[in-house]
Amino acid sequence: MRLDYVLYALAIICFIVTGAVAAYVVAQRELWIVTTAVIGLAFIGIGYTQRPRGMPEKTMAVSPPPPPPTLPTPKPTEIKTETKMPEIKVETPTAPTVQIKPPSVGLLDVKGIKDKRALQLKAIGINSVEELAKASPKELAAKLKIAPYFTGKWIESAKEILKKS
Repeated sequence: MRLDYVLYALAIICFIVTGAVAAYVVAQRELWIVTTAVIGLAFIGIGYTQRPRGMPEKTMAVSPPPPPPTLPTPKPTEIKTETKMPEIKVETPTAPTVQIKPPSVGLLDVKGIKDKRALQLKAIGINSVEELAKASPKELAAKLKIAPYFTGKWIESAKEILKKS
């Protein structure tokens, strides 16, 4: 439902209230009449501003639009050109050689170490699992400002990873 219809309906209700107040109320009727009449006019004005734009006006006879102008078609002309197709040499590609590297073990493979913590470890000079396994839990905890309990678990996990590989 369109908003302007709702506002027009509210304006009509205000005018009905204005008429009822004017007919039945004897005391202070001027204030009620003026107030409801002004509110009704406000609803009409707001409803008018909320009506849809760009709707075509209704006309009695609608004529179809004129057809587009026809353009003259150009006549085909004979073009005599002698061109030689260039020779294309196709070389068969050779299969690329793939070197298979053994899986590398990184700091992210250690249980309890995620991306952010791995960056912190690299910032203090621990770049591999081997370096982590050789580190002291207390010194590492002091550098990272965390509990030695966590660094001890990381070092144990790093030693287990080194034993497996």
